[in-house]
Amino acid sequence: MKEDLGAVILCGGKSLRMGQPKAWLPFGDEVLLQRMVRLVGRSASSIVVVAAPDQRLPPLPSSVIIARDPVADRGPLQGLAAGLLAMPTEVEFAFASATDAPFLAEGWIPRLRERLGAHDLAIPRAEGYHHPLAALYRRSTCLPAIQGLLEAGRMRPFFLIESVDAVVVEAEDLREIDPELLTLRNLNTPDDYSRALESL
Repeated sequence: MKEDLGAVILCGGKSLRMGQPKAWLPFGDEVLLQRMVRLVGRSASSIVVVAAPDQRLPPLPSSVIIARDPVADRGPLQGLAAGLLAMPTEVEFAFASATDAPFLAEGWIPRLRERLGAHDLAIPRAEGYHHPLAALYRRSTCLPAIQGLLEAGRMRPFFLIESVDAVVVEAEDLREIDPELLTLRNLNTPDDYSRALESL
């Protein structure tokens, strides 16, 4: 665990397809948000959970920082900005995750840290898609870039790849530590959730 590495977990979405708040979904002997906090905590020294302004959260360790999204329904870039702003100043690198990625591989964050090197953003790409909520960000450069995009109304996370020095981490590189890329498996619907419970 490195003192300069943190994690941001976004949980302020409406979960419309799931039909209930994902953060509270039972998963084994914990709920989904508690599991995500535990998993990122294997590599991150500081954890920020970004929630909607009035969102109720399950019990979390006292060390977890709770940030409230200042503007609702503006997507992951807004949540990421809130999370990076809330990070302790000594944290320079931040892994970003959604609440619904319960199969985060233990080596995923360290692998991205290796690949980041002197770049600003290490972002996975699999089957032609980039995954900004399974990526590692350099806080000092990505935060102002994200803020600039938000001010310009450019809300798509892909715009950030064009705005900073990004390195794309291909699926083949990540399969060494996560053969089936289960880290990228999100639970968006009740069927997704049921299948995830079966494979737990």
